[in-house]
Amino acid sequence: MNTEINWDKLDKTKFYVVGAGLFTGVTIALYPVSVVKTRLQVASKETAERNAGSVIRGILKKDGVSGLYRGFGTVITGAIPARIIFLTALETTKVAALKTLEPFVSSEPTQAAIANGIAGMTASIFSAAVFVPVDVISQKLMVQGYSGHAKYNGGLDVVRQVIKSDGIRGLYRGFGLSVMTYSPSSAVWWASYGSSQRVIWRIFGHDSDPEEVPPSQWRIMLVQAGGGITAGAAASCITTPLDTIKTRLQVMGHENRPSARQIVTKLIADDGWKGLYRGLGPRFFSMSAWGTSMILAYEYLKRLCAKDE
Repeated sequence: MNTEINWDKLDKTKFYVVGAGLFTGVTIALYPVSVVKTRLQVASKETAERNAGSVIRGILKKDGVSGLYRGFGTVITGAIPARIIFLTALETTKVAALKTLEPFVSSEPTQAAIANGIAGMTASIFSAAVFVPVDVISQKLMVQGYSGHAKYNGGLDVVRQVIKSDGIRGLYRGFGLSVMTYSPSSAVWWASYGSSQRVIWRIFGHDSDPEEVPPSQWRIMLVQAGGGITAGAAASCITTPLDTIKTRLQVMGHENRPSARQIVTKLIADDGWKGLYRGLGPRFFSMSAWGTSMILAYEYLKRLCAKDE
């Protein structure tokens, strides 16, 4: 069963305005998980805080609740234009991909997986131009003063210092790895989401019968949440090693800048291969919780902004 509302059925102005507020609320709720995940990924071997619980306790002890929101202003400022680019590319590409695949792929879950995967990867690549500088700035703020990292006086100070030492390209540090991380992650997430919710509908006994009684809103939300959790689990397990390397590359200072290969070597030397999965727990929780919350908000937003027939 397909309960999606396509791009051509949406009131675009309402979609962008209401969506900005909705996704800001979700970001506020889940932002601390990103801070904890980032700190775990950049922790040195000597750092006492080796798990999520100890990182949270350390932040609260030193900075209070505000410490869990370091870099939040930068993220919110950059997230709105990035989200607009992402959602526009996602929806338009998905519609085009479904039309292209229709003559060649008969299975609806397979169609959904391929079309959503292509759309997710395309949207991620288009929005990377905004997301990567926001990532660099916010992550430096998240880890400032932690495990030997420099301190800053807000996001603008980060921008000034990065440009002073590296020029504009410093704001795009790890751009290649970001694209390599976010694009497959986005592709896996949207592909898993698109196909899994169709499989769940079949488990519930719904098919494409036009005479079938439409499911309740609660059942639709349950299926969408199940798809979001499945997608988050798949994407986090596959892409965490690249995310760990990317995060370390982006937050390292100018004076002791390692290459991606040196970062991998050090992580393996310190913790073995599991070092590449530092922060997997928070990242899994973040991607599942963010993904589920985001997709429920997103699908609700599309229902809210659907044009009257």
